Amino acid sequence: MSASLSLEVVPVTAFGQNCSILWNPDTHHAVVVDPGGDVPRIMAFIERHDLSVDAIWLTHGHLDHAGGADALRKVLSHRQGAPVHVIGPEKGDAPLLASITAQAALFGLTGLENVQPDRFVEHGEVLDCLGHEFEVRHVPGHTPGHVIFYDPAARFALVGDTLFSGSVGRTDFPYGDHDQLIASIRRELLPLGDDVTILPGHGPATTIGAERTGNSFLA
Repeated sequence: MSASLSLEVVPVTAFGQNCSILWNPDTHHAVVVDPGGDVPRIMAFIERHDLSVDAIWLTHGHLDHAGGADALRKVLSHRQGAPVHVIGPEKGDAPLLASITAQAALFGLTGLENVQPDRFVEHGEVLDCLGHEFEVRHVPGHTPGHVIFYDPAARFALVGDTLFSGSVGRTDFPYGDHDQLIASIRRELLPLGDDVTILPGHGPATTIGAERTGNSFLA
């Protein structure tokens, strides 16, 4: 039987990005997914619940998902007295992670920093964390190195900016590819099963079934 798992969504940045904190309520160990910014807000929740963060996971390299990762890594490593590693996304997003400050400047934002992950992830690997096994799936199209983290036991996936309630990720970037994104969603997300709950990077949670039948982008 898998360990208990709790989830808190902490909205961050002017983009209202869903920074997700997953933790085991029995051990108080946690993982932070996509800390795009507002690190004091994220830390306030961590400290209030006395959590020990095992890792920071990134789904992709956009500023609103990764802009606070380096600062959070530093604060947590100092607080916990041991390195807290940034893991992911897939290596295709390395140029985006190295240009977060430049991305932020285009929006007139400050306080968001470039980040070098401690390691990138690969499609098909499994992250053993919090008493659960999370499958890494490469879902390019929104960005080249975008990944999702799927927990088969909990029937739950953190999908970043791939699939939303009634929509899909933007692809109007020089590196975006709408056809690739739709093909990736069909190949990697829809087969997970209609009962699987997904938490996108923005907006409310939904299910694979709801999007399979009601999302016009997948018609």
